[in-house]
Amino acid sequence: MRIGELVGAGRTADVFALDDGRVLRRYRGGDDATAEMAVMGYLAEHGFPVPAVWPGTAASELVMQRLSGPTMVEALANGMITAERAGAMLAGLLRRLHAIPARLPAGPGHRILHLDFHPDNVVLTPRGPVVIDWATAVQGPPGLDTAMSALILAQAALTMPAVAAGARAVLFPLLRHLGGVEEAYLAQARARRAANPTLSPQEVGKLDEAVALIIGIAGS
Repeated sequence: MRIGELVGAGRTADVFALDDGRVLRRYRGGDDATAEMAVMGYLAEHGFPVPAVWPGTAASELVMQRLSGPTMVEALANGMITAERAGAMLAGLLRRLHAIPARLPAGPGHRILHLDFHPDNVVLTPRGPVVIDWATAVQGPPGLDTAMSALILAQAALTMPAVAAGARAVLFPLLRHLGGVEEAYLAQARARRAANPTLSPQEVGKLDEAVALIIGIAGS
């Protein structure tokens, strides 16, 4: 396969076009993507919308189906989708994910968790929304995934001016459709975000305010 232009870059990985209509995702730090590929394959077998995936030439690489369509963030910015619809869609995807049995032996009620589930990781393709970036996936209680998704949106509302209004607007319907967030899971999500080495000091410094924002919305 011939590696082409850089088509995307995240906090930990770069995505390159391939000449066969697919993309190559490569982790800059050499992280092993084997588990991520296994999770995506398992979810696809259970009908959850993820890109088709194949192994790369190194453990730090994934070859994936190239998706067409905007991310949910882009669709919100362009007025292609309302915040109400986006929040409902995110909630529906989380419910679908958490209805799938755990892939590996797990505790009672544990499921696969994305733990980085937010509008920039949902691509709105002609066939429907597809969830990307499963590098942080683990198994655990679904409430933690819900809390983490809400916390990421709340942080964006407080630290990312370009998307702040949209993030805040999506947070309201997300929490409403999911029935709120348990504060114990919110505390766990906050601890995980605080320990995330890819976050800036500003983002970490706004965590308590983000938690308060979620609690305030959930209680309104």
